[in-house]
Amino acid sequence: MEKTDYTLLNKIQYPEDLRKLTVDDLPQLCKELRQDIIEEVAVNPGHLASSLGVAEITVALHYVYNTPEDRIVWDVGHQAYGHKILTGRREQFCTNRKLGGIRPFPSPEESEYDTFACGHASNSISAALGMAVAAKLEGKSDRHVVAVIGDGAMSGGLAFEGLNNVSSSPNDLLIILNDNNMSIDRSVGGMKQYLLNMSTNETYNAIRFKASRWMNRKGILNDDRRKGIIRLSNAVKSAISHQQNIFEGMNIRYFGPFDGHNVKELVRILRQIKDMKGPKLLHLHTQKGHGYAPAEKDVTTWHAPGKFDPETGERIVDKDPSKPQKYQDVFGHTLLELAEQNPRIVGVTPAMPTGCSMNIMMEKMPERTFDVGIAEGHAVTFSGGMAKDGLLPFCNIYSAFSQRAFDNIIHDVALLNLHVVFCLDRAGLVGEDGPTHHGAFDMAALRPIPNLTIASPLDEHELRRMMYTAQLPDKGPFVIRYPRGGGVLQDWRCPLEEIKVGTGRKLHDGDDVAVLSIGPIGNNVTKAIELLKRGYGGAGARGSEIAHYDMRFLKPIDEGILDEVGRKFRRIVTVENGVKTGGLGSAVLEWMNDHGYHPQIVRLGLPDNRFVEHGTVAELQKIVGLDAESIIRAVRD
Repeated sequence: MEKTDYTLLNKIQYPEDLRKLTVDDLPQLCKELRQDIIEEVAVNPGHLASSLGVAEITVALHYVYNTPEDRIVWDVGHQAYGHKILTGRREQFCTNRKLGGIRPFPSPEESEYDTFACGHASNSISAALGMAVAAKLEGKSDRHVVAVIGDGAMSGGLAFEGLNNVSSSPNDLLIILNDNNMSIDRSVGGMKQYLLNMSTNETYNAIRFKASRWMNRKGILNDDRRKGIIRLSNAVKSAISHQQNIFEGMNIRYFGPFDGHNVKELVRILRQIKDMKGPKLLHLHTQKGHGYAPAEKDVTTWHAPGKFDPETGERIVDKDPSKPQKYQDVFGHTLLELAEQNPRIVGVTPAMPTGCSMNIMMEKMPERTFDVGIAEGHAVTFSGGMAKDGLLPFCNIYSAFSQRAFDNIIHDVALLNLHVVFCLDRAGLVGEDGPTHHGAFDMAALRPIPNLTIASPLDEHELRRMMYTAQLPDKGPFVIRYPRGGGVLQDWRCPLEEIKVGTGRKLHDGDDVAVLSIGPIGNNVTKAIELLKRGYGGAGARGSEIAHYDMRFLKPIDEGILDEVGRKFRRIVTVENGVKTGGLGSAVLEWMNDHGYHPQIVRLGLPDNRFVEHGTVAELQKIVGLDAESIIRAVRD
C-alpha cells in the first residue's frame, strides 16, 4: 500500500475548513480520510469497515450542510470515525476507545457535532424527527436535519415507528438510507430483499424535482396540494415501474438508489434536495469496507478486526492455544451439542450470529436457527410463539440490547411461563465499547419479574451445566448471563449435568467475613483470597477468615446459604458485575431484613449514580471497585 500524502486532510480541523475546498478536491479528500482511518484503527482497534463504507457520505454531508447548526444524526455510530476526524478530533483519534480518550460512539457530551447518543440501532429517525419538529416550533426554519441509517438498522421496529410518524408530522427531515446489505453479519429479512430489488428512474426524479420547484415558485404547491400531487405521482410511478415504493406509499419523497461512493454526485444531489419541503429519503448503495481490499473481501471479520498490518492486511491475532475459549464460543459449541440431543431446540439471534457464536449451530442446522435482524423485541416474542407450540428456543441477545425487549420478556414469555432460554451475552462490563454496551442492568431489571429463573456461571463448566439444566422439561423462562471475552479454564469441555435450580455452593470456608458473589466476577474473589493467603498487604484480614459462596442463581436465590450466612456472620460482602441497586446485594439485604438478620453488608457492583466510561475491562473493574485489590479492601474495611 503506497504511503498516503494527507495534503488536503491536514488542512481540515473542522467542517468549515472542508467547505473551503472545491468539489473536485473531494474524491482525494475521501481517499486521505479513508487511509487515515485504516492507519489509526490498525494500531488502536475499533470498528473499521463501517466507517470506510461511508467516507463519501460523511464528506458530502459536512460539505453541503452547515454543521453543527444543521443536525446530522448517526444511527448506531459504528460508521462515525470519519465524522469524528473531520469535526475537531483528528489529533485525539489515537485515544479512541481508550480510558480517558474520545468515546467509542458519537455523544453530545463530547462534541457539539455529535447531535444525539449512538450505540443502539434504529433510533436515528425518531431522534432526528424530534429535532426537525423542534426546529419548526422554535422558528429555526433554516435548520436542516439529516438522519443517517443503515439497511440493517432499518429492520428495527423503532425505525418503522419513526417512519410512520415522519409521514404524518409536518417536517422537512432528510433520511439517508446507507444500504450496504450488511449490519455486522449479512442483513436478513424482507426489508433487505426489498432494498435489493428497489429501482427508480433518475430522469423521472429530475423532471419531478424541477416540476415541484416550478409549482413552488408559482404558489401552486401548498401543503394540501403537495400531498395530493405526491399520491398521484406515486400511483403513476408505480404503474409505470410495476413496483410499489414503501417510502412513497408513506408520503415520504424517495430518491435513488444512487452510488454512495461518488462524492461529487452526492454533493450535487444533496444540494438539489436540501431545501425541498416535506420528508425525503435518499437511498444510497455503499460497500462496507470500501477502499480497503481485505475489508471488502471479508466484511464480517473486518467490522472490528483488532490490530492489523495496514499494508498487508494481515491481522495480528493472539493464537496462544493455552488461552481459554471465549464464553460466546463455549455457548455456541454447547448449544450445538444440546441441539443434537434435543430436536426441540432452536436458536434465535437478532443479527448477531457471529458475535454470539450461534453461527456454529447455524452452519450445521440452518433450518433450526433464525437470524431475525436487528429486532430484539421481535426475537423474544418470536421465541415465545415457538415455545407456546412446543419448541425450545435459545434466544441469544447481548445484555445491553435486551433492554429493548423488556416488555416482550414480561408480556410475551414470563406472563405465560413459556419455556424460553435467554442467553444474555456481554453481561457486565464490556470494556472499550463503553456505556452504551455495558450489560449493567439485566439482573436488576429482570429480578422482580415472576416465573423467571436468573442464573450466572462462575466459569465455562458452569455455563455448560446451566445450559443443560435450562433445557430440561418444565423449567419455564430461564435467563443465563455471561460476560464478553475469555473464560478461566484451559479445558472448557465437561460432562453435561443438571444443577438444581436455586442452589449455590461454598467455594471457600472461613469464620469472619462471608463474600457472596454471582457469575464470573467471583473469580476475582478467589484471586483476592489467594492474595491474602500469600500475605498480600501485610496485617489485616487473612484468606482463611473469608468464606466465599458462589450463589449461581439470583432468582430463586439459595435461601439455605443465606440462612447459614445470616446465622454465622456479622459481616457480609456481595460482589456482582451489574448495577448494585436491585441486584444480588439488594436481594441479600432484603432477605436478611425479612428474616430477622441484621449483619453489616457491603455491596460491590456497578454504580447507579453515573454511567461507567470506556476502557479495558481490567481498568474499569479497578475504577468501580470490582478487581481483587478492591475486594480485599472491602473485606478489611
